[in-house]
Amino acid sequence: MNDLIQTFSVYALPIVFAITLHEAAHAYAAKYFGDTTAYAQGRMSLNPIKHIDPIGTLLIPIVLYFAGSPFLFGYAKPVPVNFGNLRNPKKQMAFVALAGPAANLVMALMWMLLAVFLHAFGSTEEFLMRMAQAGILTNLVIFAFNLFPIPPLDGGRIMTSLLPNKYAYKFAQLEPYGFFIVLALVFLKVLHFWMVPVMTIAETGLLLLISPLTFLLN
Repeated sequence: MNDLIQTFSVYALPIVFAITLHEAAHAYAAKYFGDTTAYAQGRMSLNPIKHIDPIGTLLIPIVLYFAGSPFLFGYAKPVPVNFGNLRNPKKQMAFVALAGPAANLVMALMWMLLAVFLHAFGSTEEFLMRMAQAGILTNLVIFAFNLFPIPPLDGGRIMTSLLPNKYAYKFAQLEPYGFFIVLALVFLKVLHFWMVPVMTIAETGLLLLISPLTFLLN
């Protein structure tokens, strides 16, 4: 129980930031490209309460934790987007979908910078360092998971946008079954073969990006 409490205290803030900014980014991008649905429903907000889903944000991560899953993941309440309202629906669907994972990549960078500064200035605050590491991991997991190319995940939306119309229509028909397909892949540990490479590439890219700073501080 103590381990669970400690894990929760370390991951709580990074997870709240990760899901809130992910969904808010979708809403901001949708409004920018012409759809005000999320804005009208108050979802273009940094208030986490507006984005938390009791099952996806709380129940599923807890179940996966006790099931010993190699990755803890969940989801927030999806931001409503009417793609038909976008100025160029098929093309701009990809940008709206990409906004969420992009927000997570930026947050992973911010947590990484925090960890670098804590280390560089000799901070002895173990809790902050653990939280920074949790922030990096959480955002990389959400980034990679959401880019998995099956609807209704962001990667599925991007794939639908990129495919020719004939194939995009057929591919989009997977959406009602997408969640169950992904859940099965998680429990069969197949998704691991997608998550690890994507997370590794993203982390390596971020480390290269901040390498001049780490060189100066060291």
